[in-house]
Amino acid sequence: MKKDFNRSSELTELLWPFLPWIMLSVGAGIAAGAATVTLLDTINHVLHYPEGLTGNLMLIFTALCVVVLVGRMVSDMSTNLVGQRLVAQIRKTLARKILGAPIDALERYRTHRLIPILTQDIEMISDVAFSLASTVIAVAVVLGCLGYLAWLSPQLFMLLAVALIVGATVQGWAQARGVAGFWKARDLEEILHKAYRGISDGAKELRMHRSRRTRMLEDQIDLTVDKIRVLNQKAINTYVMATAFGSALFFMLIAVVLGWATIQKPAAEVVSGFVMVLLFLKGPMEQIIDTLPSIGRAKVAFQRLNDLSASFTNPEAYLNLAQEPSMISLNQSIQLLGVQYAFNGSGKEQAFVLGPIDLTLKPGELVFIVGDNGSGKTTLIKLLLGLYAPQQGEVILDGKPVTSDGRDDYRQLFTTVFSDFYLFEELVTDAMCTPDGLSEIALPYLQRLEIAHKVSVQDGTFSTIDLSTGQRKRLALVHAYLEGRPVLVFDEWAADQDPAFRHLFYTELLPELRNKGHLLIVISHDDRYFHLADRVVRMQSGQIIDDAKEALIN
Repeated sequence: MKKDFNRSSELTELLWPFLPWIMLSVGAGIAAGAATVTLLDTINHVLHYPEGLTGNLMLIFTALCVVVLVGRMVSDMSTNLVGQRLVAQIRKTLARKILGAPIDALERYRTHRLIPILTQDIEMISDVAFSLASTVIAVAVVLGCLGYLAWLSPQLFMLLAVALIVGATVQGWAQARGVAGFWKARDLEEILHKAYRGISDGAKELRMHRSRRTRMLEDQIDLTVDKIRVLNQKAINTYVMATAFGSALFFMLIAVVLGWATIQKPAAEVVSGFVMVLLFLKGPMEQIIDTLPSIGRAKVAFQRLNDLSASFTNPEAYLNLAQEPSMISLNQSIQLLGVQYAFNGSGKEQAFVLGPIDLTLKPGELVFIVGDNGSGKTTLIKLLLGLYAPQQGEVILDGKPVTSDGRDDYRQLFTTVFSDFYLFEELVTDAMCTPDGLSEIALPYLQRLEIAHKVSVQDGTFSTIDLSTGQRKRLALVHAYLEGRPVLVFDEWAADQDPAFRHLFYTELLPELRNKGHLLIVISHDDRYFHLADRVVRMQSGQIIDDAKEALIN
């Protein structure tokens, strides 16, 4: 119950800014529905009026047609406006929540779960939002017709009320069963999306391994697709059967009305009006019923969006996306004092703990961080960069602790190329520079990195990033050069380079950057170049076991 309440509150919060437009849409829809019902009454009246369609009735008829036309147009256009703005707001809000979420929360929320929510689920909500106007009009027509039928013949309306109760009960059952099926299908779609990523990202490996390829296709994709198909099919068939039952119920009701009229001999206007309105009523009611599967999917989608939003309800403090570039600088040192960070263990597994770590880094140093895989090097880097907040201890910049309100400013000291880096096509620097000027500035770096024959900078973006991993890393290094920040961090940057360029990186590029006053932090396994470092920080099992000049520890 509490979950449903929170969901309703979330929906109300989303819709509140659009309340005037929603009221306009509903009001226009009700007006169109009322005019439609009045038209039916006018038609029934004319059919039994000796003089037929007189001038006055013609004027009324025309006016009602205009009201229906204008009401539908206003309702549809208002709903379209609300739907478009609502979807845009959801997309913007989620983007800001994701950008403001702590990195460790994002890492726990896997991409194969995130992307379907941002695409499929939003589209489902969009579809329902855009059909809202016609549904509102249909509801207004149904309510108006029911009121008219109650006025026309209370006795016959009682029969209709019993039929409606039965039909509503069946539709309620169908809705509950359909939503349950859509939930199961939606969970499987996450598994399917993960498999799709596997056949894309692991395309080379799958082509080299027939058994794995076959298993991926048959066990993970085909089987999952078939399960989704069966679940969706059963859910929709439930709605179909309920709709068919409702149609049969309608015609059975008409038969009852005609049988009652044969016995009771009511006024002809009552019988014709009741039958005519019932036949007309079938259309709007089926329209409402036809939207129920979409509403069922939208409920599931909205809950997914709500769960995603709830996962990122604690954004990083003082993370201002529109913040102007800070004037922060590194003058003396960056220190990690007693810094500790622990990951949650899964099941009986013991959680990995980094630290406590004590480390001091100064401008103009070239520092290698080395150790076996899983020793904590990347976690240490993320703490140093301010991506992770220490669970214990402090990060000190020039003698002052880095607090939550200054952490985003602190991050602007760093340019980082991770081992799993994402290469942005657009070049963005902290300095003011035109696209043409940026192209000229970038060209010498592209030439030095031996990539100018494949890539140029056009209108502030790389002309292409469809390159090998090693070449893409060189483009990431161009970003680092142009940003010109005081601290550069490279996580296994040279691992994908050819031997000649790897030698150039360690013996020329890094010393040049150090001589310019940059603090350079390099994660590396290449012990052939450790002697070039000012310090080598060795890690093991989450601890620093050595921190000295390589020549001293050999």
